[in-house]
Amino acid sequence: MLPNRHDTDTLRPGSIPATAQMFAALGDETRLRLVDHLCSDGPLSITRLAADAQISRQAITKHLRTMETAGLVQSLRAGREIIWRMDQARVEEARRYLDQISAQWEAALERLRMLVETEPQS
Repeated sequence: MLPNRHDTDTLRPGSIPATAQMFAALGDETRLRLVDHLCSDGPLSITRLAADAQISRQAITKHLRTMETAGLVQSLRAGREIIWRMDQARVEEARRYLDQISAQWEAALERLRMLVETEPQS
């Protein structure tokens, strides 16, 4: 069965601005590296995140705050340090959104294929 715009699991229009903000936050190479680091190594402090980075801890903090505003990461104070972790629910939301878009493209391509294959030959 091909998905359509009226499926019940389609993201609601009200969630599109929040989703757009999330993808905008991911549109930066440094932030994608931070996401990769947090996903592979788990919750980390700024010190640990900055250890391999080519930018300052202040710049990393700025990127993390942007990601926090988009709901991608959460911070937790642990003594004198702030520990950052990915918000897995938002990561899952992004995956579902991309899966939905992929299914819509697949459906559109299937309709195009069927149209081309059923066209009479000249």
